Amino acid sequence: MFDRKSETPEIRDAVSELLLGMRLRGARYWRLRLSPPFGINFHAHDGARFHFIGQGEALLILPQMAPRLMKAGDAVLIPRGHPHQLLSGSRVTSRDFDSFTPETLCPAFCEIKACDSQACRTGDTTILTGAMELDLVTMHPLVGLMPQAMTVGALLDRQPEMHAILSAMETEMAQDRPGSAGVLARLADVISALIVRGWVECGCDSASGVITALRDPRLARVLVALHKDPGRDWDIPAMAGLMGASRSVFSDRFSEIVGVSPSRYVTELRMRIAAQWLEQEGSSVADVAFRLGYGSQAAFTRAFRRVIGVSPGRQRRRSLVQAAG
Repeated sequence: MFDRKSETPEIRDAVSELLLGMRLRGARYWRLRLSPPFGINFHAHDGARFHFIGQGEALLILPQMAPRLMKAGDAVLIPRGHPHQLLSGSRVTSRDFDSFTPETLCPAFCEIKACDSQACRTGDTTILTGAMELDLVTMHPLVGLMPQAMTVGALLDRQPEMHAILSAMETEMAQDRPGSAGVLARLADVISALIVRGWVECGCDSASGVITALRDPRLARVLVALHKDPGRDWDIPAMAGLMGASRSVFSDRFSEIVGVSPSRYVTELRMRIAAQWLEQEGSSVADVAFRLGYGSQAAFTRAFRRVIGVSPGRQRRRSLVQAAG
């Protein structure tokens, strides 16, 4: 775990660089108003799911995890979109989320009402649910290391600022004010980022060699430099010089802690960034190759195909087709 009292500037910068690479892309939100008994099935999703309980409570059911009772003010991020359920009780009948008919309130925000018109509204359960792509561009392997579900409960003591944001979300959920949809979406984005930051600062469950490296000020200095300027000519002498060690000592230490050689790390980092630029910015293959320090497009293409599995041209065309569709 990161001890804030003993953090060096290098460690704080390294964590900041990691989080600067995080984006929530393609986020869509739904506000649910449900009368118990209710049950909702969320099928596997190619991305992350977010839930916030604004009123009432719901039982979160995930495979290989004990059921978790979520109450008003509680939030959970399911980073890899595992199938799960939200239930008002353990023995209720459930239906697929996609079977509900939503009402569009504004772009990327809808409302679903499945409540008893004769019942008192104070007995309803209100839930904000979101679907998004959790994009940790420069630290993509971290997504695969995340637990099935990441809740705010364990983070509130460490990140007291979350109390105010969660309280604001409760208020917005209770008051159907103009613009509340946009406010809720932005607050949910912030809470999701804080959940990820809390997990990173707590050491990612001690599952990642990168996090171990970030605890070492000399290695953290190298990682920060790589992330800030991935297109620089990063050879072993340059990286060893930043660490203040010989080439052999640096290479051995980096490989032992991070789990891959320095050269492989640099290449994989560049290719993940390249994939983002090709997909989201629509940059040309030649431009991306130049920005990442490759002397020839052919060398860049070979590296991209080896790491990503397809050619950069195909990756770019695929993203353009998806955007057009």
